[in-house]
Amino acid sequence: MQRRAAGSCWSQAQSRRSGAALTTLLLTVYTILSKVHSDRNVYPSAGVLFVHVLEREYFKGEFPPYPKPGEINNDPITFNTNLMGYPDRPGWLRYIQRTPYSDGVLYGSPTVENVGRPTIIEITAYNRRTFETARHNLVINIMSAEDFPLPYQAEFFIKNMNVEEMLASEVLGDFLGAVKNVWQPERLNAINITSALDRGGRVPLPINDMKEGVYVMVGADVTFSSCLREVENPQNQLRCSQEMEPVITCDKKFRTQFHIDWCKISLVDKTQHVSTYKEVIRGEGILPDGGEYKPPSENLKSRDYFSDFLITLAVPSAIALVLFLILAYIMCCRREGVEKRNMQTPDIQLVHHSAIQKSTKELREMSKNREIAWPLSTLPVFHPVTGEIVPPVHPDSYDNTSMPLMQTQQNLPHQTRIPQQQTEGKWYP
Repeated sequence: MQRRAAGSCWSQAQSRRSGAALTTLLLTVYTILSKVHSDRNVYPSAGVLFVHVLEREYFKGEFPPYPKPGEINNDPITFNTNLMGYPDRPGWLRYIQRTPYSDGVLYGSPTVENVGRPTIIEITAYNRRTFETARHNLVINIMSAEDFPLPYQAEFFIKNMNVEEMLASEVLGDFLGAVKNVWQPERLNAINITSALDRGGRVPLPINDMKEGVYVMVGADVTFSSCLREVENPQNQLRCSQEMEPVITCDKKFRTQFHIDWCKISLVDKTQHVSTYKEVIRGEGILPDGGEYKPPSENLKSRDYFSDFLITLAVPSAIALVLFLILAYIMCCRREGVEKRNMQTPDIQLVHHSAIQKSTKELREMSKNREIAWPLSTLPVFHPVTGEIVPPVHPDSYDNTSMPLMQTQQNLPHQTRIPQQQTEGKWYP
């Protein structure tokens, strides 16, 4: 009996445990499905900065193994955002996430064109450790803002901030508070925030904790204060052109937390701009009927290129012939002749010319005569050892035409005579 009672108690406890486990599992599955398939609705205003944080903690419970209450899970998680049915986000919406261990941020300034139409953003979370994914939709219902747009807009460039740091609610609230103290408007809204990298800025060096910088545009309903107008002074404009910091009296109200580049501030007065917007009449996207298409006829007329051929060859040929005739006339018909040249030449020049010709002729005749003396360069020399006279290096077939033309060595006093070559082939002094 005791064994049966113990067995029944053990079975009841086991059934209770299994029932509790099943209930917990069903609740977990219901919670996961409700999280996955639930849609978040947000209601931003057109022309006002919209910021939505994708919290990692919200998605950690959707990746198996599901953490227990109080369990710390630090898996790397990244996000992918896109407009439903499209591969990318709307043009006004940006997304940033520095590392897989930080939250993602969707931010931007909604446009008036999207007012009244819900914008569904698909958010897909990726667990980089387990490769699990989770997805839910963010429904953005853009509302029309009162007194939009704000007529007076100022854009500040903050050098010591990154865009995700500026998007934090407490930091953005501190900046708007500082601007409100300087501007003193009744209504002040943050219109847009843009990273300096999106404006063509460079990635900062990883030294001294340098920041990339961020542009913050705010709008107000009153005109700009005198402090903001100080940037337009000629002295400050000159300092900005020389890459020097301008002198701004209200800079100390920002300097404690925000380093503003006052040379890059932009002040826009919407009340002074004349609207040039023209209403675009949108059609149905169908081109107007231009009638039935008529292709060109197959029986095309043949074109005669003979005249073009003649013009292409005849014109250059005619020009070449004219140039040839002119050149022939100049070369052949315009020659002066020897007689005319002699008549126009002075007599003294003719005498000199004839004398030169006569001397040249005589020298040529003398060069043909072989019975001439040897030049001085061919005189015999004495042998340095025996003292005998060595004949000059002249073979029998020596070319006499290369000898000097004038015989100037024979009748000179105190000059050694040139030895004559005898029939025996020996040399004598």
